Amino acid sequence: MKTMVIVAHPNMKESVWNKALADGLKNEPGIYIRDLYEEYPLWRINAEREQQLLLEYDRIVFQFPFYWYSCPPLLKKWFDDVLTYGWAYGPGGDHLKGKEFLVATTTGGSENEYRAGGRNWFTVSEYIRPIQSTINRCNGTFLPAFVSYNPTAKTLTTEAERYAEHIRSPLAELAR
Repeated sequence: MKTMVIVAHPNMKESVWNKALADGLKNEPGIYIRDLYEEYPLWRINAEREQQLLLEYDRIVFQFPFYWYSCPPLLKKWFDDVLTYGWAYGPGGDHLKGKEFLVATTTGGSENEYRAGGRNWFTVSEYIRPIQSTINRCNGTFLPAFVSYNPTAKTLTTEAERYAEHIRSPLAELAR
């Protein structure tokens, strides 16, 4: 399976967690990693190029730090610019049918903080529903998210391994 990981971190060079996760994928066969902020420093997204890339891959991963209960703004702009009417949805908008998508994110809080009654009140799955709805509207298959809750220096290697395993897992395994 060909997988494209779109990393959307506003400052990947200074990132610890997202950098470790992406670095853990570098030697994985069939995985192509892209840094959205590096590719589009002026925020001028080449929608045609992005659409062509989407057509080349079976699974697309959106990797980002959980950013005010959502994704960083350049990734939101990417959704707006790339997933267009007539291409990704609407009449003739079936180019993403059969593609698998998943969110991979890191949080600064514990899993217990992301639940009813916790400090953040809702689960990460609840917060990423707009992304899930977007993928569903575009006829893609939205897979269970990978969430790394408050990783530490001690757990970075383990989290990177868990991340690579999650991304490699077949649909049937992730969807159960």
